[in-house]
Amino acid sequence: MSALVSVVIFLTAAVIAVPIFTRLKMGAILGYLCAGLVIGPSILGLINDPADILHFAELGVVFLLFIIGLELEPDKLLRMRNKILFIGGGQLLLCAAVLFAILTAFNFSWKVALVISLALALSSTAFAIGMMQEKRILATPLGQKGLSILLMQDIAVIPILLLVTTLSGASASQGAPWWIGILAIFGVLFSGRYLLNPFLTLVSRNGSAEVITASALLIVIATALAMHVAGLSMGLGAFLAGVLLANSSFRHQLEVEIAPFKGLLLGLFFIAIGMNMDLSLFAYNPYLVPLACALVAIKAFIIYWLVRGKNAPGTHPIRLALMLSQGGEFAFVIFSVGLADGLLPKAIADQATLVVGLSMALTSPLVMWYEYLQRKKHLPPAYDEEREEKEPEVIIAGFGRFGQIAGRILSANHIPFTALDNNAEHIEFVKQFGNKVFYGDATNLKLLKAAGVEHARIMFIAADSDKHGLAIAKVVKEHYPHIKIIARARSRLSVLQFRDLGVYSSVREMFDSSLFAAKLLLQEYGFDEARAENLVQVFKMHDEELLDKAYHKQRYDLEEVIKISNHGRAELEDLFNNDQGTEAK
Repeated sequence: MSALVSVVIFLTAAVIAVPIFTRLKMGAILGYLCAGLVIGPSILGLINDPADILHFAELGVVFLLFIIGLELEPDKLLRMRNKILFIGGGQLLLCAAVLFAILTAFNFSWKVALVISLALALSSTAFAIGMMQEKRILATPLGQKGLSILLMQDIAVIPILLLVTTLSGASASQGAPWWIGILAIFGVLFSGRYLLNPFLTLVSRNGSAEVITASALLIVIATALAMHVAGLSMGLGAFLAGVLLANSSFRHQLEVEIAPFKGLLLGLFFIAIGMNMDLSLFAYNPYLVPLACALVAIKAFIIYWLVRGKNAPGTHPIRLALMLSQGGEFAFVIFSVGLADGLLPKAIADQATLVVGLSMALTSPLVMWYEYLQRKKHLPPAYDEEREEKEPEVIIAGFGRFGQIAGRILSANHIPFTALDNNAEHIEFVKQFGNKVFYGDATNLKLLKAAGVEHARIMFIAADSDKHGLAIAKVVKEHYPHIKIIARARSRLSVLQFRDLGVYSSVREMFDSSLFAAKLLLQEYGFDEARAENLVQVFKMHDEELLDKAYHKQRYDLEEVIKISNHGRAELEDLFNNDQGTEAK
């Protein structure tokens, strides 16, 4: 089967299944799993190489971890160290210990029991993060506890894989020496600290939007590949790169560029998991469903016990515990390594894989059932996500010389603002003064959302070109009509075009300064200050009337504006003559 046919099958399955499951409020992830199950070998058999596809689709998890890293500034990660160590570490050890005891009680060898218990103790980062974002609890204190559990699990994947290799007796020489891994980690840390920002600055200055996208992909894939070659987790490398770029001015642009690839590859990842589920095992092992239910129950109870305590009203620790109760995608990696090294029998690895898949399928219905019970009991609604700090209500799109004047005045009066610009030098300048800065094109709706446009009251469009400014105004007016827009206009025609978009507060960049210069000129010529001011104001009012006339024409173009202006010049002379006659009397 050609790759193009496989792509069509994947996309068709996703387009059909995901909307149905989303409509049923069962979550997109469960839709991907069921889509993979249907097109896989167990049912229709449209795709027969799910293992190869799963290996490629793991890039989705890599991109996810990179974006998670972008959200975690190093200082924030340092503040979370206790949660990661005690809550995350406690969950992993307690879940593994309970599962190990159960498996050994059923006469599993201690090596097999240890590997399976550690693998099953891991939750699905992609699944859980997706649900926490969907339910808007990721940024809450309780959500941060859940994130600390997932981070600890992701970090633990590397030593678990090393343990599997050791227990299987596989030769360490088959992999890279341990010191190569240490060098790879230091290489990622050094590159992220000293090389990536200058590299992105250079690219942004000399490259197009497509090159920025290519650069984002290059950073993630190259970092992941370097860690993989060193014998470490690709996800760990991507996560470290994300953390090191969390304070970068390019952070949100990178997130916007990576997000579509992450979404597609994560969808493919879950489709591949569904394809790897062998339903024929149910005929010979009917106890697999109770085992999956038991796994969910054990993990949910332990996680609830760890995250309970002082939480905001309506946060529902039980709901978070259910979100993290499934088996994880890294379990498939551990099972495949254990199978390849001869530590796990194939039958046991296949059954464990099916248990993990079933636990994922159970998660969304269980969360929905719990939320239904809360609504039925009329308990406080789920805690909505709150940002850690109040978002600025002013956004300046374009931070060149024109926008910087407004920014300086706002800063002098302690009014916070967010600056957006696609010039890296401008961004680095404003960043020094503690304001929020976003690198990228302000016409990108995802970037605007990341910049907090939903919380803004005013946007000042100070773009260098009318074309770009009009494009920004069109996007904002279409999606956020309540925002008051003040726009920089370089010509009379652009003022009229802004009015067509519903932007009536526009500033002609040369107009007011030219009026002031004319006033000084009149004074130097011999007019007193009051007379000079009056003449300038007469001109200003008349010019604005001409613009109004041009705007109220049903159709106007540059020639029409010129025609009206020429006609208005005669009127203006009459006004000046009348004014002089009045003064003479």
